[in-house]
Amino acid sequence: MKDFFTRHVLHNFGIKLLSLALSVGLWLAVASDPPAEVAVTVPIQFLNIPENLEISTESIPQAQVRVRGPQRIVRRLQPSDISAEIELNGMKSGERTFDLTAQQVHKPRGLEVEQIIPNQFHLTFDTRLTRQVPVRPRAFGNFVAGYQIGRIEADPATITISGPSARVAAVEAAITDAIDASGTMERATFVRHAYVSDPLVQVMNPNPVRVTVIMEKVPAGSSGR
Repeated sequence: MKDFFTRHVLHNFGIKLLSLALSVGLWLAVASDPPAEVAVTVPIQFLNIPENLEISTESIPQAQVRVRGPQRIVRRLQPSDISAEIELNGMKSGERTFDLTAQQVHKPRGLEVEQIIPNQFHLTFDTRLTRQVPVRPRAFGNFVAGYQIGRIEADPATITISGPSARVAAVEAAITDAIDASGTMERATFVRHAYVSDPLVQVMNPNPVRVTVIMEKVPAGSSGR
């Protein structure tokens, strides 16, 4: 009996005691850390989009991800700790509906995805188009009697824009911020930026535009512009 006790109980007694203490400690930690839930709104990240493809949907969706796990992990959770990813490799122009599942959500270890809202979203894709469009300056003002704006010159006269083909093709010109040229007698040069109102169309190399307002005399018998 003594040999049995020595062989099976006292053998590696320190290791067994340590294992018991760790097990009890783990049980106590779990028992004292009840589960909690939190909803986090995260942007949807698109991976490996083909080089010549653009998302032509104006409003890019976000997802509300509800996760559940130990309270200590949930309390430390930051929005940046969770992300939702969609693979776009091989995508072509047209419409596409995507499912958003728990497998596409990256989260800290110990958390489980309980719900994703929405669990589907719809996007439209178009090939990329890059082209040049004229710059259309805008100027106004109060001038000395007998003078009016004769012409307005922009340097550069054109800029390059890029974006979804259909949206880029619909752009007639880029316009500048409005210029108040009041008091100009002969000519004056202003520096402004040119922009396109379509949010999906990008101005490439958006450098400032030099806009020169050139005055002229009002023709006899004319009331001016």
